[in-house]
Amino acid sequence: MLTEASIHSSIPEVWGGLECTINRIGDVFHDQLSKSGHYTREGDISMLAALGISKLRYPVLWERHAANDDDEARWKLTAEKLDGIRAAGIDPIVTLLHHGSGPAFTRLDDEHFPEKLALYARRVAEQFPWIKYYTPVNEPLTTARFSGLYGHWYPHRNDELSFFKMFLNQVKAIILSMRAIREINPDASLVQTEDLCKIHSDPELDYQAEFENNRRWLTYDLLTGRFDESHFFWEYLLRLGIPAIDLQFFKDNYCAPAVAGFNYYVTSERYLDTELEQYAPHRHGGNGRHSYVDTEAVRKGRIQGIQVLLREAWERYRLPVAVTECHLNCSREEQMRWLHEIWMACVALKKEGVNLVAFTVWAMIGAFDWNSLLTCQNNHYEPGIFEISRGKLRKTVLATMIHRFSTHGGFEHPLLSSKGWWHPERGELKNVSPLLIVGQFGALASAFSRICTNRGIHHVCVARSELNILSEIDICAAIEKYRPWGIINASGYVNVDDAEKNYQECFAVNAEGPGLLAAVCKKSNIRLMTFSSDLVFDGEKNEPYEEDDEVCPLSIYGASKARGEQNVLAEDPTALIIRTSAFFGPWDEYNFVSQLLQSLARNEHFKVATDVVIAPTYVPDLVNRSLDLFIDEERGIWHIAGDQYLSWAEFARQIADRSSFSKKLIIAKPHQSLGWTAQRPQYSVLSSSKAGNLPSLESAIDRYFAEAVH
Repeated sequence: MLTEASIHSSIPEVWGGLECTINRIGDVFHDQLSKSGHYTREGDISMLAALGISKLRYPVLWERHAANDDDEARWKLTAEKLDGIRAAGIDPIVTLLHHGSGPAFTRLDDEHFPEKLALYARRVAEQFPWIKYYTPVNEPLTTARFSGLYGHWYPHRNDELSFFKMFLNQVKAIILSMRAIREINPDASLVQTEDLCKIHSDPELDYQAEFENNRRWLTYDLLTGRFDESHFFWEYLLRLGIPAIDLQFFKDNYCAPAVAGFNYYVTSERYLDTELEQYAPHRHGGNGRHSYVDTEAVRKGRIQGIQVLLREAWERYRLPVAVTECHLNCSREEQMRWLHEIWMACVALKKEGVNLVAFTVWAMIGAFDWNSLLTCQNNHYEPGIFEISRGKLRKTVLATMIHRFSTHGGFEHPLLSSKGWWHPERGELKNVSPLLIVGQFGALASAFSRICTNRGIHHVCVARSELNILSEIDICAAIEKYRPWGIINASGYVNVDDAEKNYQECFAVNAEGPGLLAAVCKKSNIRLMTFSSDLVFDGEKNEPYEEDDEVCPLSIYGASKARGEQNVLAEDPTALIIRTSAFFGPWDEYNFVSQLLQSLARNEHFKVATDVVIAPTYVPDLVNRSLDLFIDEERGIWHIAGDQYLSWAEFARQIADRSSFSKKLIIAKPHQSLGWTAQRPQYSVLSSSKAGNLPSLESAIDRYFAEAVH
């Protein structure tokens, strides 16, 4: 039997890290942790510590603390955070510069940049003499490329000489900073980080790939004393215009890291492709000898993977190595697969004899604006191990996974049976527990099936003829046959007006059936998700309803949904109930938007209510968010609805404006004149105290027209 000690001796340590970039675009500084609310939010450190991490990459960034030397409030806040980390039994690995160019009084190509950072490093060491681990500059090669070669970040240069000057400045700054830190704390250790990149290419570009693959090691070559007249880049840099005295510095001065950290992303491996016709013209580039596109190797099915690349790094340097960043912006199960795959590679390498000391969970509270490489502030948020919802941190399933890594060395979940999208072939799934979707021919069930297929989630859809949720025998038989890990009830009685006269059938399908399903799922230890409606409210509040607002339905349909919620939670408090509102999607003909467009296409008038306010919800967004919450094992009632609220008439006009049809055919009238049998709330907008916002209605409408099956 494996003891806890034997488990921990055979696996890497689990470290954590916060995406903390402060980069500069023009004269504007972008601060990741300011956007995330970390600086002022209490409780972050305790939530990170609960995962069992032993070290935390944590920022004490130059731009934040040296821009105003008299800003003692920031130093005090940083001290409180660091004290909290230490009190939790975690060693901080302090970063001084993270994809930054320094405060406004310097820049990456400033000849005095290294000495200036070293002065700041000394001040940090004086403030916190107990800190042992430092990363003075994160990813110097990557930062130099983005600032000096591509011009994305300040000081926005795009020539090779500027690139190498900025790069050498940063590495020199690392050496001088560690020297200054060790004058205060002789035991301080350097934990360096760099992108674990690899370049692949078409055969005619082998020479370019060789050049870039030599360049990828430069950070560690300089720091470990491997840089002299025999190095691949010595003469090259002299010819480029780098003074010999600058190169001599690295021959005479170096600072071998205690840990060589490598950051690996799905985009870290690149491919130089000469087939220009496959790419938009703006992506075309070259080196003056050949034209080509630098694209993601994963798109060409050519990645070697982190295990191969880490082994190369270990064999080159024989230093203790660590994965210091690994993050994927994708759906939840793909994030799980990515982290699990990298963890298993780390465990395998350690078993091979590689001194692989740690696996770092990066972007633990998520990241902002990396979809634009931080070149604009569009507030695009990528969840991490935790998701920021309404300003608070919410645990995802990844938190459970990381805790299991740190305590048990592994994690199991049926969703890990499928390979991630970055593999050319996912492989055929056999004897794997599926997700069971009830309501095969309904619009919502069909959407779930389509999106599960896209996300690589093994699932089975069953129709009412096979699984009648009013029959315990049917439910048990389906569970016995498919052995699902979770069930999604996407069935229901949906005709609001007909429910007034068919109330018995409506209550049976919307209330009794879900309750029975919950009881059987609870007994079988199977997760359940089911759906409710904004029509459980009466509209008297006249402001968005949140999850804990009291229900007061006006119609039979609304009452059946409210009773269904009660029945489900009474039988299984762990079940997830999603309330939603006025959803429309691109794949069925019967939702409001599709019906509107069909009428307008026939040049027919379309009557809509002017005085009923709803929150239109795009079905793909609803399904994706619901799946993420379900995978995260959330429970209870959650609201998922669009964040823009407007009347049915205003919504119809927006759709008409976006289409080629005239909105003059839209007849806006008070709801009393529309002949509705069932009473509806005039205001049924949903908001959430738990969940973050869906993408905007404008985005949803654009995607509807791009995706709709007409």
